[in-house]
Amino acid sequence: MSEAAEKFETAMTRWQEWQDAPWGRLRYVIAEANLLRHLGDDGPPSRVLDLAGGDGGDAVRLAARGHRVTVVDHAPAMLAAATERAAAAGLSELITCVRADVAALPHDLAEGEFDVVLCHNLLQYVDDVPGTLAAALAPLRRGGLFSVMAINRHSAALTAAVRAMDPAAALAALDTDQARTQTFDTALRLHAAEEIITVLRTLGCRDVRHYGIRSFCDYITDDARKYDPAFYAHLEQLELAATARPPYMHTARLFQLAARK
Repeated sequence: MSEAAEKFETAMTRWQEWQDAPWGRLRYVIAEANLLRHLGDDGPPSRVLDLAGGDGGDAVRLAARGHRVTVVDHAPAMLAAATERAAAAGLSELITCVRADVAALPHDLAEGEFDVVLCHNLLQYVDDVPGTLAAALAPLRRGGLFSVMAINRHSAALTAAVRAMDPAAALAALDTDQARTQTFDTALRLHAAEEIITVLRTLGCRDVRHYGIRSFCDYITDDARKYDPAFYAHLEQLELAATARPPYMHTARLFQLAARK
């Protein structure tokens, strides 16, 4: 195995472990709950395009509710994992995996007129945010639902001060949008929800709603206790209650924006 392949394989293992951890589970539970605010529990099945959908964490949840999901990602290992996850859940007929870049979607997807487009955890990896969002919006039908998720820049200083107990790092985080992910050992650019909301409105989006994901979890330093089922259950209830409640979404670790085209 090459050094690059071994590095990615290690990152994939860390990523899957992260998803199974309490904070990873909260990310998916809350994102799904926020989508259901707009899709409804008993609405008709939607055609969903999950851009940079990775190993299908969002896709499997939506397919389990009857929605037909196309997962797009440029990493073959991620798509292979998504295919395996769909098969294990008995959802292969509802989930299609396509290897492509968001900026160069195949014609049938770019003109797909999808009911829902997800753009989760992609913006922190790209240089051209307006261009990426425009490309992501193109396959969405008029009136369709667009969901954007990214790391909240406002959470960086809190994370450094509370979790790392490093006020110097927190002070530095106030004036930078640069960060790094340990999972994939990659540089990140952090954004604030209000900045992305402005871009979405410029691109013609309307009815933008702002949600926070993990408003409390990441600032509780006792990670071991989060694995206790009773504690986790109460934490999940708290997070769901706070996701759309100011001021908590402004300092949550992630922001999620839902808008109509």
